[in-house]
Amino acid sequence: MYCTVPAQEKIKNQNERVRSGPRKQTATMVKIVTVKTKAYQDQKPGTSGLRKRVKVFQSSANYAENFIQSIISTVEPAHRQEATLVVGGDGRFYMKEAIQLIVRIAAANGGTRPVLGRRRHLLIPESSFLSTKLSHLGGPFEGVREKGRDAPSTGVEQGLHNGQPSSLPHPFLIRRPHLSNLTSHPPLCRTFHCSLIAPPAAEYSLPALFAVEAILPRTPPPSLPSLFCCPKFCFLVLRCMPGIVVGPYVKKILCEELGAPANSAVNCVPLEDFGGHHPDPNLTYAADLVETMKTGEHDFGAAFDGDGDRNMILGKHGFFVNPSDSVAVIAANIFSIPYFQQTGVRGFARSMPTSGALDRVANATKIALYETPTGWKFFGNLMDASKLSLCGEESFGTSSDHIREKDGLWAVLAWLSILATRKQSVEDILKDHWQKYGRNFFTRYDYEEVEAEGANKMMKELEALISDRSFVGKQFPVGDKVYTVEKIDNFEYSDPVDGSISRNQVGGGSLCGSVVNEPD
Repeated sequence: MYCTVPAQEKIKNQNERVRSGPRKQTATMVKIVTVKTKAYQDQKPGTSGLRKRVKVFQSSANYAENFIQSIISTVEPAHRQEATLVVGGDGRFYMKEAIQLIVRIAAANGGTRPVLGRRRHLLIPESSFLSTKLSHLGGPFEGVREKGRDAPSTGVEQGLHNGQPSSLPHPFLIRRPHLSNLTSHPPLCRTFHCSLIAPPAAEYSLPALFAVEAILPRTPPPSLPSLFCCPKFCFLVLRCMPGIVVGPYVKKILCEELGAPANSAVNCVPLEDFGGHHPDPNLTYAADLVETMKTGEHDFGAAFDGDGDRNMILGKHGFFVNPSDSVAVIAANIFSIPYFQQTGVRGFARSMPTSGALDRVANATKIALYETPTGWKFFGNLMDASKLSLCGEESFGTSSDHIREKDGLWAVLAWLSILATRKQSVEDILKDHWQKYGRNFFTRYDYEEVEAEGANKMMKELEALISDRSFVGKQFPVGDKVYTVEKIDNFEYSDPVDGSISRNQVGGGSLCGSVVNEPD
């Protein structure tokens, strides 16, 4: 990991924060120019930032510049000299161009200190980790290619100093939409070039085992490395989705540091187009991993997404671990992880669309349970208030309070710790879990890119159904079983930390959606 710092500063160890201080003048000078621009009314950010098709960024004059400037403008000019800006991405198309823009605009705004990953790659969990170390201003640049589109989309995401995604009602976002609509002239250092491959002038050495240290003590217990050598444990398969930047991290942490076989890590070379594949892990996009696991030659398989924040777990013969069950199993075996032996457990949380499997563990262990809207920012609020230790969502995201984002590597390390402790197969662990706590089935329906009129009509009819109290208790026979409606509602969340109210929860690019959750 590379970090650019003033030349007179020297970082002595991995836990030392970058100190503030005056910059050392150099002989190299760059010219700052102002660029005439216009306001864009469509730059309202989503969950974590702005996402548009690449052609919007490329063909709309100063489109990216406006948004980047609006982020930097939320920091008062007098404070920018000492601010730190973490910049990076997952290597997707348009990332290189965007990083050059971010660094040039930051330099023209008064010397905001840039922190960049090696070759400018940066994982989402790594960015969150860096935030707590460096107290940064912004967050990673991330490109996103959506399924079924002719042209890829991309985006600028940003986080806060504590490592969690920025979100309303934070002042950071309240000011930014106004700033991005101004017809001001954003400054730009056009002649300033950020090399994407050359070593930096100064280096801040971050631990390769930052994810491991959140799970294990400083010296990993013998049980985990010995798991890979156990005759009963056929070597695992760690599948990075093709061409993603998490690959080198998987090889470094799991293979080089913990002793997993080198050939167990697959697709570890980053590619700008992901080799033509979709970067998200699920049974469809990681079908080759599923087929590999079905052969029965491997006891454990895991798939990671492009920026390292999502994970999918498989057992022998392709046994699939539902993400909702995954976080519940980790919760039920939480003291298999030394980190929680040291910190204790403050609470569990899941997103609203996630099944109630975690609720069952929380109820049995008498640990507080929070049901939040979709979005990691809600988990971050609870963590900052010391109310939450472990959380997860049905879209393959799992993490703990060691950072304020999803962490795919963390989740896999947690599972390996449980396997080393329980000395059982993935399937047996799940079956024992269901026997003890019960099993939940759930389904989520998303209707994407539908006409607003039809979507609104559907939601009104569902709301009318919800308001009819006679629907609760109604029975539906299906085959030899009878299902009884226990509860139906329009989810609304009151944040116990800041008092904010979240209504009308619809995630991602969907116009409408519904969730059905059914215990066994």
